[in-house]
Amino acid sequence: MNFSVSQQSRLPDFIIGGAPKCGTTSLHFILAQHPDVGIPDDEVHFFDADDPIGHPDFLFGRPDGLDWYDPRPENKVAMDWYRARFAGFADRRLIGEDSTIYLQSEVAPARIQALLPEVRLVFMLRDPVKRAYSQYWHLVTRGRATCSFETALSRHPSIILGSTYAPHLQRYLDRFGPDQVRIGLFEDFLQDGQGFVDGMTDFIGLSRRPLEDGKSWFNRTWYPTRPGLQLALNRVSGRIVAGQYRNHFGDRADRAEHRRSRFHHRWFRHVHPMFLKAERPPAMRPDTQAYLRQHLSARNAGLSALLGRDLAAVWPGFTA
Repeated sequence: MNFSVSQQSRLPDFIIGGAPKCGTTSLHFILAQHPDVGIPDDEVHFFDADDPIGHPDFLFGRPDGLDWYDPRPENKVAMDWYRARFAGFADRRLIGEDSTIYLQSEVAPARIQALLPEVRLVFMLRDPVKRAYSQYWHLVTRGRATCSFETALSRHPSIILGSTYAPHLQRYLDRFGPDQVRIGLFEDFLQDGQGFVDGMTDFIGLSRRPLEDGKSWFNRTWYPTRPGLQLALNRVSGRIVAGQYRNHFGDRADRAEHRRSRFHHRWFRHVHPMFLKAERPPAMRPDTQAYLRQHLSARNAGLSALLGRDLAAVWPGFTA
């Protein structure tokens, strides 16, 4: 990798750090429209890129060992790559990035603090049961899940981990303090989008702007009309999507990688979406919902106290 970026180039003033499937993409989309903000289009995935649970596609087993990315700030090559993500925003007043797995990472907070001690951190939460179900269907629609939701709860640990908020938020609050951490609820965003975004821009240090109709929602999902057939198709799609991030850090530019990338694009543009025509997913089984309400309440013990808000009034069945 060759990134000729000045060591003095600017780094993020704020980070949207998660959780996934909680409206972070919509918030990113809204902030990116602000003329004073520079933020890369895609999630950066830097400070926790060596996490085998959050980013299993970033690690590759080879006959001669493990192929992995070293995102530690002391790694100059990695730092040059990270700085290059923001090189085009020198004229913007504030720079940000969006990486939704940072919240659940045990290593990201210390790395972020070491490099960006003054950064402002934004986290969005959602009813943990609904968030888990939404992530499952994200895995299905992206060709990654080949099993039922009930089976996926143990086969894909990121589903439960992504809905475990309390201990991960506490980790960030302990390192950065409440003045640098802003926690918002997806449900508040749905209820009052303008008020929600005004609070976020105030926290980051941006001027308020009115939300434009049609430009405050992003990341519309289409669901399988025939879930069983979609899961069967995913047995093929899963093998293809497994290499989606092989070149995330730009160190693979040979012909084989180009062919793989082109095939991936064509498959997921033309073949994979054949059954993705429904506006809503099937309803969750009541017994599964009951299990998740009690288990995710237990995993998030103390969250209402941490946020200073009775979350049972927002998330039905939540008891923590």
